[in-house]
Parts: sequence; structure tokens; C-alpha cells
Amino acid sequence: MLASLKTASQSQAQSLGPLDSMQTRDAIDQIRQHLAAALKGKPEVIEQVLICLLAQGHLLIEDRPGLGKTTLAKALATAVGGCFARLQCTPDLLPSDITGFSIFNAKTREFDFRPGPVFSAVLLADEINRATPRTQSALLEAMAERQVTVDGEQHQLAAEFFVIATQNPHEQHGTYPLPEAQLDRFTMKLSVGYPDRDAEMAMLSAAVASATAATATAPISAAVLAPGELADLQTAVAATPVATNVRRYLVALAAASRCDPDISAGISPRGLLLWQRAAQASARLAGRDFTTPDDIQRVAGPVLAVRLGVEAADAAGIIDRLLDTVPVPTDQEP
Repeated sequence: MLASLKTASQSQAQSLGPLDSMQTRDAIDQIRQHLAAALKGKPEVIEQVLICLLAQGHLLIEDRPGLGKTTLAKALATAVGGCFARLQCTPDLLPSDITGFSIFNAKTREFDFRPGPVFSAVLLADEINRATPRTQSALLEAMAERQVTVDGEQHQLAAEFFVIATQNPHEQHGTYPLPEAQLDRFTMKLSVGYPDRDAEMAMLSAAVASATAATATAPISAAVLAPGELADLQTAVAATPVATNVRRYLVALAAASRCDPDISAGISPRGLLLWQRAAQASARLAGRDFTTPDDIQRVAGPVLAVRLGVEAADAAGIIDRLLDTVPVPTDQEP
């Protein structure tokens, strides 16, 4: 990674949003520690999940079962002080199973709305590619607009609504690949991977310790953030300065992706906006109030992997080549 380039944005850095810079860093550190206690041995995965959360995005995890995706989602919901919902995607799942439905109340002679699992802070959509395209599309409005429409009536979702969707890349029988319109709603795609040996040893030791303790039920951790604080953090991220030369760098990378013969679908304007927001979140996680080309490069892999229309095995090489193609800005523009 290139050395961080300080732009004129650094001189513009100031307290942003309801939380100042020190409060923002402290809150981010607390969430980081909370997730590290739940998902051991995966600091880089935790960093990328935090970037996606603070960028007000949604996350696609493509990996094998049993690697801690549910544990991560539950810990994240606890950290942000919200509720957690899990959706097991199957071919017989209906759109109303996601958004909710209206039921007639004989006493009031009116229809009552019964909210679905999208009315949560963190929604884990397990094996999303096993749901039919019609059901997958029910998530589109919720992910893009943070609202759902049922029987012509709009219902607002939680401000911190965050989707973590999973799919197993090695099991394709009976699956429905996500279309480009659905993939482009995700900000990033990650792979958790297996933990290292030390983390697995610690996991086994903790399992024995909990079984022999007076109570086998682990205490539920308190929320890290108070209600509304996540929105404050996301506001601070969205307001993080991005200098003109850094924005120009992003636009040049998008243009290069659209001309690359190995990329079937170049970066869309929506994807470009999400890339910038992820870079702003990367800057905040690094303790900075300004965005650098390093931040653009740091999040390029997970941001582009979900939207370039290439095989996972080829994505890393293509993204590296794309970054090498476009010169990194060296001027100091505001």
C-alpha cells in the first residue's frame, strides 16, 4: 500500500456532525473491541465490516457455513443497540416473509400490519441465493431506501438497518444467482475464511470453560452505542472531506473499469458513490478526518468484488491491475 497522502482536506478537518473527532474514534474503538471478542482472529474482517456499517451500506459474505457469520451479525446488533433478525432463505420463501403483511382484524374491522424481519437493526439473510428472484427483489427497496411498501402503504425501517447476506460459492445446486441490480445494492463482498490455529485453540478452550462454569449461558453484553449514536457516527463519516484530487482519482478508476475488456460491467455511478463512502469510513477507522488515496485502495477489493461481474478467482488480479493502471494523485488540491 502506498504511503498515505495528506491532501488539503487535512487542513479542513474539523468536528463533524453531533460527535466530535475524539468521540467518533472512541465509539469506533468500542465497537471494534466488541466484535473482536465475538469473532476472534479476524481483525481485517472486522475492520471491513465496520467500514461497511459506518458507510451505511450492506454486506455480502461469500463463504462456507460455520465460520462465524451469525455470531458476527448478532454481536454487531448488540453493539449498535438494536435488534437482530435472521432470515433463512429457501425456494419457498415469499416476499411477505421478508417485508411483512397485513391481516384483517375482526374486532376493529381494519387491516393490521405485521412487520417482517426487515424491521430490525441487523438482518442476516442466510443463503440469499437460495431464494427465488421474486423474493430476492423484495429486499431491493428495503436495502436502497430503508423502507418497504405493503398494500400501497410505506413503512420506514430503522435508521441503522444493515443487511448481512451470505451465500456458499461452492454449492450451486438449487440456487438463483443474484442479478446485477441486486448485487449493486451491496456495498462490499467479504470472505471470513478459517481462523488461525491460535484462535481455534482459544475457541475450544472457551467452550470447555463455559461448559464447566456454574452457568453455561454466557452473559449478554451491553450495547456499545446509545440510541441514535450510530446515526451520528454515519453522519460524521458522510461529512468526512474528500479532496478534489482524490475524487478525480475515483472517477478515473471508474472510467478505467468501464474500458477493461476483462470486466463485464464497469463501476456504476451508484457503485462510485458507495466506494467514496467506504473510503470515508476507512479514513475514520484510521483516526483521520480526511480521505486519502490509501483509503480508496484499502476498500477497493471488497467494494469492486461485488460489482465487476467477474469470477471470484479472477477478481483480485483484475482489481490490482486496475489500481496499477490509474496514476495515484500527488498534487495537494483542496
